[in-house]
Amino acid sequence: MRKRLHDLLDERIRHFFVSDVIDEEVERKRKLLAKRNAKLVKCEGKGAIIEKKHIGLHTFVRYIVHFRFVISQNGWLYVEEQQEVREATFEKNELVDDRLVLPHVEAGQIEKTQERDDDERVRYTYDRLAAVRYAEIWWNDYNPAFQKFSVDCTNFISQCLHAGGIPMMGYPNKTKGWWMRKNDWSYTWTVANAFRWYLSGSKTGIQAVEKKSPEQLSPGDVICYDFQGDGRFDHTTIVVAKDKQGMPLVNAHTSNSRMRYWSYEDSTAYTPNIQYKFFHIIDRI
Repeated sequence: MRKRLHDLLDERIRHFFVSDVIDEEVERKRKLLAKRNAKLVKCEGKGAIIEKKHIGLHTFVRYIVHFRFVISQNGWLYVEEQQEVREATFEKNELVDDRLVLPHVEAGQIEKTQERDDDERVRYTYDRLAAVRYAEIWWNDYNPAFQKFSVDCTNFISQCLHAGGIPMMGYPNKTKGWWMRKNDWSYTWTVANAFRWYLSGSKTGIQAVEKKSPEQLSPGDVICYDFQGDGRFDHTTIVVAKDKQGMPLVNAHTSNSRMRYWSYEDSTAYTPNIQYKFFHIIDRI
């Protein structure tokens, strides 16, 4: 099975460089690179089996794959990294399917939180470099000082902002403020939609200004994503760099990613109805 996994990764990597191969995920990547006047120079993949089961004539293999994309854009080389959980299905030792495993979205997430105007404002100085450094260290790992979730994107971004010097506030009210303590946390710390509304309306905690376009953001700023365009935000990323066109590159959890192009047009979650919110974090309060 190790040999089969190796062959599976080699075949998938080859798809990125063969123009007549029809693969939706690969095609999204190609189109986004072309749109950015960028080129894929090299792709590497390493995989590890995490689960294997046999049902009748079928063998189901769940594995983690770590891709490294070396990208050239206007003479600038950089490395984008992404980790995926995939499941391959074999029938009588022949591969019949290989698909991305999407994370389970937990139920019971609230829409918004409320801030009270009479709460004392929390003062802070935001160290963008420290936030980006944290995002680079932990983009494909999990800090044991914090809880880990199957849908971990907003929890990760909250940790990045906290590492940048923004203090927690509101404990122990889960519907107020922005905080995590041991086995408890506010919805704004962990839920993408609650965090998006918190950034839009907070008067006492994190102070953010909404920008009209992504190029107005700086490293350490935040992007929120509504993939379906239905008003409920699903994902959160942090800007860690800018490309040669001045557009953000982001780090994220859930589908762990590093230096990924901000628009997520190469994501299986992308739809033409996608909506974004661009938040510039105020540096000093």
